[in-house]
Amino acid sequence: MTGSEWVQRLLNPGKEWTAFPFWFLNGDLDPEEIRRQVRDFHAHGVDGFVLHPRMGISPEIEYLSETFFERLGAAIEEASRLGMKVVLYDEGMYPSGSACGQVVRLRPDLKSRGIALTEQPEKDDTVLCTCGGKMLVERFSGGTIRGIHFGEDDGEEHAPPSADILCEDAVNLFMQLTHEQYWQHFHEEFGKTIIGFFTDEPSILGRNTRDLMPWSRDFARLFTEKGGHLEGLKALFEGGENADTALYHRLILEREETVYYASLSRWCEAHGIFLMGHPHQSDDMEVEKYFHVPGQDLVLRWLAPETGDLRGMDSVMGKCSADAAWVFGRERNSNECFGACNRDGNPWYVTGGDLKWYLDYLAVRGVNLFIPHAFYYSLEGARSQERPPDVGPGSIWWPHYEKWSRYMKALSFLMTGAQVHADIAVLCRNRALNPEGVEILFRTQRGFRYLPESVWPEIREENGALVLRGQKFHAVIGTDRYPGVSHDPMSICPDLKCDSAQPDLRVMRFVHENVDTLFMVNTGEKTLDFLAYPGGDGPWTMVDLWTGRAWKAQTDAEGRVRICLPRRGSLVLAACDAGTCPEPPAGKVQVRWTLQEEDSENFRKIYTAVLESDGDGDVLVEVQAEEMAELYVNDAYLDASFWPPHSFRIPAGMLQHGSNTLRLVVTGSPANRYGRPVPYGLTE
Repeated sequence: MTGSEWVQRLLNPGKEWTAFPFWFLNGDLDPEEIRRQVRDFHAHGVDGFVLHPRMGISPEIEYLSETFFERLGAAIEEASRLGMKVVLYDEGMYPSGSACGQVVRLRPDLKSRGIALTEQPEKDDTVLCTCGGKMLVERFSGGTIRGIHFGEDDGEEHAPPSADILCEDAVNLFMQLTHEQYWQHFHEEFGKTIIGFFTDEPSILGRNTRDLMPWSRDFARLFTEKGGHLEGLKALFEGGENADTALYHRLILEREETVYYASLSRWCEAHGIFLMGHPHQSDDMEVEKYFHVPGQDLVLRWLAPETGDLRGMDSVMGKCSADAAWVFGRERNSNECFGACNRDGNPWYVTGGDLKWYLDYLAVRGVNLFIPHAFYYSLEGARSQERPPDVGPGSIWWPHYEKWSRYMKALSFLMTGAQVHADIAVLCRNRALNPEGVEILFRTQRGFRYLPESVWPEIREENGALVLRGQKFHAVIGTDRYPGVSHDPMSICPDLKCDSAQPDLRVMRFVHENVDTLFMVNTGEKTLDFLAYPGGDGPWTMVDLWTGRAWKAQTDAEGRVRICLPRRGSLVLAACDAGTCPEPPAGKVQVRWTLQEEDSENFRKIYTAVLESDGDGDVLVEVQAEEMAELYVNDAYLDASFWPPHSFRIPAGMLQHGSNTLRLVVTGSPANRYGRPVPYGLTE
């Protein structure tokens, strides 16, 4: 394959690389409306979706009823007709494992359980032991999940009870109620239109519990048979650690793995589809081995442009799932992204610039399947406030969504099959992925891989390096083992040498289809402009996946390439000859904008300006505005931009000699309709 062919594949990725948005099925689920929305997704470059039963479903549609399956069947049929793919969702609503309370309704003894340290047992408690004047008791946790009908949310009377997902009887009943019924109704589409089952952050205790630690039926017997002393578990409630707490945590994890995740994984494999979704925490790495598509969820603005991408436990996200996919031999890894990532606690206030930042954050860590959270079936009434925003049809950028679809497809194609350059091994334990220790590696562009504890026995030391799965690591952190291997990660050369420190630059270096490739992301708020030493063999081609442009990189006598990454910018630098030359620079012009019209009902301001042109060469117009800007030149649509500074390159062919009319349409955030008002329009 030539370099030009590779670049063209990158710029024109196929539908197999589609994003799979959560589709909130949260209304009356009219079959014709369902089919219309599926067609609308397809028309905007969305070739797959997750069928997600969600709060707001009509009370006449009972979860897992024949009517329920009939309505979902309409979506599956339309997707099949259009060549789209569907991922099923295994709960109503989340966390998974309870069949919207039906497990407990049929078997009350299968409610979630926990242990507590108390001075006075409650009525139905089972006293496990007395320790230090207090009693360790087993009790039903009282945990719930979020249901799909109004009145079934957290703290509400009809919130469905959660089931004991560490108990085989509970998990088997859960799968009989959900998985087996989906198979009964749609088995002809399994492995064809239906490619996966999504399980969503299963919780051992359920939601809305206090002062409890996870437990399960018969767990006391298992714990003591393995040598545990119940009295030692007092330390769980006092912040201490001992041999008994270590055994407890190990057995809870093993039980969660073997009873819940392994059962679902085997079922999916036997029925020709993938187990998808994600575990409970951002640093749950070991259970990812049971997912055919390891996944995580970036929600609730745990990370954000204003706080950075390297703080706290959630900053390991993306890297965790991507490395899990490599370690456990999976091709794809996913992230359920954007959910309730609103600014300042203002529902619906998520900007296009935020979305671009999140996508780049995930992709540069190796995520190659995106699950946008969410597309809403209905925004009527209270539905608009249930974990907003709608980042699809209910967003201001939906008319231009094909741009987003294409970008996510390109990232997914690029990151699939990538042979990542990583000279540093980070040995880690589950829920201990050392975010503080790897921060310097990100800031200095040094590649690494997480190696979880379960694969440590496979690691061997060889000629001053660690070797796992054919990959060599010349430095290691997170352990004092391996004295023959460097424990200084800074002794390893960066993946991309820069002429000055670039702490906001994130880089992944890899080989993709025999092309030495670097993907670069600006995580900061200012333009990065520097000289880079990519090394390797040239020539080098620059590819901007967002704009769809590719050009030949210019190197100086020392082999350096100038990199310019604006705010929210990303670039691919590839060792191939794409056969194109850089675009000549456009002349930057200043124009005087006049507000012509304000449509306060649709939160839109329209500005006009006159641009004088001699018709020679392209011109560049930059605009500072919130939020989405669309530019028309002499009444002809040019482009849309989703974050400031909005930069519009006007080709000479669109300009006439003399005066040209520019019309700028600036549309404000849906927060103005559904949340608290925020400014929109020109900002300078």
